Amino acid sequence: MRLTAQDIINKRRELWDQRHDLGLDTDYRQKVAEYMLQDTAEAKALRLEVRENPEYIIEMFMVIVDKEQQTVPFFLNAVQQEFIQTLHQAIGDYQAGKRLHLKFLVLKGRQQGFTTAITGYQLACAITQQNFSGYTVADNADNTNAIFEKKAKFPYSNLPEAVKPTEKYNNRKEFLFAVINSNWAINTAGNKDVGRSMTLNFFHGSEAAFWPSISNIITGLGEALTKSSIQILESTANGYNEYKDMWDAAGDNGPGDNTWQRLFYQWWRTPEYTQDYESDKAKETFEHKVAAGDGDTEAEQRVMKKLHGLQKTYKLTWGQLYWYYNKWKGYIDKEKILQEYPCEPEEAFLASGRCVFNKEILVGRIAHLRTLYKRKPPKVGHFTFQWHDPDTRDYILDSSIKFAEAQDGIVTIYEEPQFGYPYAIGGDTKGEGKDFYAGTVINNVTGMRVAIVHAQFTNSKPFTWQMYCLGMYYNQATIAIEMNFNTGPIEELDRLHYPKQYVRQIRDKIGNPYDKRFGWKTDGNTRPLIIDREVALIEEHIELFTHIGMLQECLTFVYDENNRPDAEEGKHDDMLFSDMIAEEARNQQSREVDATPQPRKKKLIEKLGLNKGTESWRTM
Repeated sequence: MRLTAQDIINKRRELWDQRHDLGLDTDYRQKVAEYMLQDTAEAKALRLEVRENPEYIIEMFMVIVDKEQQTVPFFLNAVQQEFIQTLHQAIGDYQAGKRLHLKFLVLKGRQQGFTTAITGYQLACAITQQNFSGYTVADNADNTNAIFEKKAKFPYSNLPEAVKPTEKYNNRKEFLFAVINSNWAINTAGNKDVGRSMTLNFFHGSEAAFWPSISNIITGLGEALTKSSIQILESTANGYNEYKDMWDAAGDNGPGDNTWQRLFYQWWRTPEYTQDYESDKAKETFEHKVAAGDGDTEAEQRVMKKLHGLQKTYKLTWGQLYWYYNKWKGYIDKEKILQEYPCEPEEAFLASGRCVFNKEILVGRIAHLRTLYKRKPPKVGHFTFQWHDPDTRDYILDSSIKFAEAQDGIVTIYEEPQFGYPYAIGGDTKGEGKDFYAGTVINNVTGMRVAIVHAQFTNSKPFTWQMYCLGMYYNQATIAIEMNFNTGPIEELDRLHYPKQYVRQIRDKIGNPYDKRFGWKTDGNTRPLIIDREVALIEEHIELFTHIGMLQECLTFVYDENNRPDAEEGKHDDMLFSDMIAEEARNQQSREVDATPQPRKKKLIEKLGLNKGTESWRTM
């Protein structure tokens, strides 16, 4: 029976675990190299296996300097193995025509070994494959030197001579193997003409979030990147910058279009991130605090609640929790741990301003919802309907309203309407540079957010028609749409004679009410009020919130330089404001279940005593 590459790796691991003898390991690697180069069927099969799986070269032959500054065999850790498996799956899918590119954004914590593994993988490709051309760009000169000397040149120099190809040179931060026409090089992001005049089938960007400009480098590479090239940008987060924008635009599941595939690796997926207790007393104190979600200070109380949530959601061990706690204690700026050792992507990208809402609570809820929706995703789609008269679009036939599921839908349903339950809907229209229309539905008995509409429209009518259908679908819900920048939706709902619009009072100069109008108005008085109420609601009842996108908007809702709460520059707050308006609309809706049927009247114009074309929204 022939030896496979995995057999050889397993034996190397076994010898190292038993002896921890670098000399013995060197002898073993030398013998394996001699065996692999024999002119036998078994050796030829092994060489083919290694060419198809270049990472085998890493674990069969390479050594590395570890975090303790000890030279050790280069065995891939769990997170490195998972990434390379993902890469191989993507390559297979690309070759089978299941995806159109091999572009990856990797967001990770500190010292998880991605740069080391990707550098080793590229070297393995350069050693085993003809016409391979790999290229790495690092964030600064120091890291460029460190990657070349410690993660490339040192492992290569310690390979058995029989494994090394014929070199033209391996200096100037480049390896060039003349006979097999393969190479790997490294450069610094700040240098001019990075990667120009090259042809690359593997590109690796290290700590890309810290580059002066990602887009300039990618654009500058231009035709250097072949259609089938592997492109990897890996980094810890660096605030809300170009890398964050790319992350937001990327996809999760190997998209078929030209977007990048994002891959997030939590800190606990690195096995060595665990710590033993120094005493029984420390164990007792720590585990009690985590279980109770309590601490000696407000900051410690927050981190204990977070650890309690991590244990509940991800089943982390006590050793992992204790490691994180001690790492947290070591930071002067406690917020820094969120970026350096993130539990969720949202946590990694720290907003430049002070977040209005409690970030720990938001991130914990997002993590819980992600886990929940993997098991049972919500419905996504849009409402279809028919007009009574399609030519004039006089009114919508309520009996024709149906929800049609669609992968790219604009309406998300988390809970179907329940008979007799009252609902309230808030709507935020496009205005002040905002790009989206948004609507939020709240179960007025439970307070649970049960549905949301979020979409871009060139005008307000398609949004209004979806809101009309949403309202009718949820038992003729009370609808409050903001009127600050666009009264079109309110007018259109009134034209269609929607039965329950939110009504606000207009007051005269001395504060006396003198008129009533449809719609919600956000002004200097109401804006701080609804924000304060939302802050308290999220703090006390985060379980009522169901939409991840809305919670992500909360994370970028910060105090600006004038201490005014607003969306971070370039971010949005449409769903957040539709939620806050819906919460206010609840005050004009019943909070009790009513099992009495409420049939829609067929001729609302006559029923309401209105004539076609009247602008009743202005005077009601």
